[in-house]
Amino acid sequence: MTNAELAIHFFFQLAVILIVCRLVGSAARWLGQPRVVGEMIAGVLMGPSLLGLLAPELQLWLFPQELSPILYALSQLGLVCYMFLVGLEFDVGLVRRHIGGAAAVSLAGIIVPFTLGGILSLTLRGDERFFTAGVSGWEAALFMGSAMAITAFPMLARIIYERGLAGSALGTLALAAGSCDDAIAWCLLAVVLASFGDNAGIALMAIGGGIVYALVVLGVGRRLLRHLGQRAGHTGQVSPSAFALVMILLLLASWYTDLVGIYAVFGAFILGIAMPRGAFAHDLRHTLEPVTTNVLLPLFFVYSGLHTQIGLVDTPGLWLLTAVVILVACLGKGVACWLAARLSGFEQRESVAIGALMNARGLMELILLNIGLSQGVIAPPLFTIMVLMAVATTLIAAPVFEFAYGRHAPARPAAGPVGRAGQELQSSAIEGDAGAGGPGAEPSWPG
Repeated sequence: MTNAELAIHFFFQLAVILIVCRLVGSAARWLGQPRVVGEMIAGVLMGPSLLGLLAPELQLWLFPQELSPILYALSQLGLVCYMFLVGLEFDVGLVRRHIGGAAAVSLAGIIVPFTLGGILSLTLRGDERFFTAGVSGWEAALFMGSAMAITAFPMLARIIYERGLAGSALGTLALAAGSCDDAIAWCLLAVVLASFGDNAGIALMAIGGGIVYALVVLGVGRRLLRHLGQRAGHTGQVSPSAFALVMILLLLASWYTDLVGIYAVFGAFILGIAMPRGAFAHDLRHTLEPVTTNVLLPLFFVYSGLHTQIGLVDTPGLWLLTAVVILVACLGKGVACWLAARLSGFEQRESVAIGALMNARGLMELILLNIGLSQGVIAPPLFTIMVLMAVATTLIAAPVFEFAYGRHAPARPAAGPVGRAGQELQSSAIEGDAGAGGPGAEPSWPG
């Protein structure tokens, strides 16, 4: 294909991706699931697992190899913007204020699944269907532990907002514990990526460069960015020049962290944490979030789906392993967090709700798995098994939460959640369909 033909074909490909993701996402919402669950499934359906099985020629025509680099590049842009938004939502003050109650749940949600994931990796590492030959035992354990410990923090925040629980003890504890868990899991993954390979100098450059980047951005960078927040506080919005500056910084941060070897999403996440809060963060989310969640992220779902081959799980043994992985994930995260919440003094139904929310992996898991696959840490069969686990745990979260707690929770008040944490969540609730916020708008965060 010529460049012009590639562009024309990509326009059609993008339209098909968005149509299918919207349709399947709407069907998921009709079934009581977050839209992101449907979009995750839509990506798998458009890959070799279904479309490639039923109509292989059509699937190859719709997703030609020549367009794969374009699809990949734009999906990475979506991930960078998404992780920046996650960092922008990360409330360090919330963690500080509820560190006592959140510590038990957060530690249980990290230590138990990480340990179980590490033990599971020991039984899998010798088989190249799961981990590639160059992966050491401790690298496999760190990666598998991180994959088991991750939480779909944005989806957790959305459910808490929708149920009017942002100012409650349950809501604040779950938000604090979930954000801590994800931060720790991403740090562990950074160590894996930095150490992968035989060159110790590369690993030291990655770890050292990442630490220096975090210190500079969260120290000097945060202070230099304050004037942007002050200006937005006076005008009530982010100016076009300020938005352009933020995007330039985001791209440079992603470039740098990818260059030193710890992946672009880490740079985007840290930069998001350093951004001023208040009117600046609210308007920045309002501008960036709709195109990120409704246009760019579906490309990532499809790119993941193109690498998810359910047909690779083709033996009873592999299906048994898939069931074991899902069981270990639920025991390590959901049950452990339920028990920690129960021992912290929460009632039974509240503890079950916390366990269900913490157990969802969602999009955060897919990001982690795609990094592992692209960096040669895991092989396609294990990638597929872990994607199935991510979908299963995310599917379980909403109905278990509703059964245990949602029926008893108060309806979300018309004016939005009460309290500082709730006001921050409400300010970020931008309707994915209309692109507008408001008291009745549903947050468009994927999970």
